[in-house]
Amino acid sequence: MGSRPADDFFTAAQAALGGLPFIAEDLGLITPDVVALRDRFGLPGMRVLQFAFDGVTDNPHLPGNYAHNTVVYTGTHDNPTTRGWFEGLPDQQRQNMWNCMKRPVGESDEAAPALIELAWRSLAGIAIAPLQDLLNLGSDGRMNQPGQAEGNWQWRCTTDMLTRSAVWQWLRDLTLASGRAPA
Repeated sequence: MGSRPADDFFTAAQAALGGLPFIAEDLGLITPDVVALRDRFGLPGMRVLQFAFDGVTDNPHLPGNYAHNTVVYTGTHDNPTTRGWFEGLPDQQRQNMWNCMKRPVGESDEAAPALIELAWRSLAGIAIAPLQDLLNLGSDGRMNQPGQAEGNWQWRCTTDMLTRSAVWQWLRDLTLASGRAPA
């Protein structure tokens, strides 16, 4: 079997960098050869909590189905903010989300903190939350809408957003409690 261009690339990157500082965006329809390449080079895959609550127990985005070599996101730049996403969910998916966390059904302002906590307490090696989710913003904080040519990438963070929020102490406490703080 001959050399594959992707193998050549990752082998060269690994030799030059001493490691592979990449995350495989393995979302959507992923072919077996992509999974094999990801696994061959030990690249972490992506899991997005906003995709987890369809009621299918083997959904790879459900935290109970993660391997350590994954990166979990509450949502990405292509998703609505978690608060905006939650507000648009059908009741059954809202119920699935709260059931997964073994919590009573909550309000939309509780969704982003709940998913951040779920991500931080998961087995995933890395947990990421967009700033808009940390700030618990609604649909007005959405960054990008795929397939929409105009109006994307307009949201801006202000100094006031960063300084008036009590979220930083909460995030620090969660990071310590979940064991994600550096040693």
